[in-house]
Amino acid sequence: MSEDEPGAAAHMADDAAMDGGAEGTALTVTDQSPARRTGVLGVPIEVMVSVGKARPLVSHLVNLRRDSVLVLDSLLEDPVEIYIGERLIARGELQEAEDGSGQLAVRLTEIEDLSNGV
Repeated sequence: MSEDEPGAAAHMADDAAMDGGAEGTALTVTDQSPARRTGVLGVPIEVMVSVGKARPLVSHLVNLRRDSVLVLDSLLEDPVEIYIGERLIARGELQEAEDGSGQLAVRLTEIEDLSNGV
């Protein structure tokens, strides 16, 4: 079924997660009118990637300067968490973008159950 067919289910396949052996999850949009599908799927959404947390003392924070180091509670090889708003949607591994641009990217390794919506 293609997205252009009236009444077709709108799904976002999770191909990236399949590479790491994680189970894929589909995001289903309930209103299947062509205008609704295009409107919802064409809207950009901000995704936040969390690499770790720190709990410094306030006295440490007020003394931070350029080149200060804030140690996080995670290791370089630890998975990162991917959020939409406050909802955890996936976990993954940091890597360099495949185009060689030096940009950071995340390879998804685990997808949360999105059947109740994002």
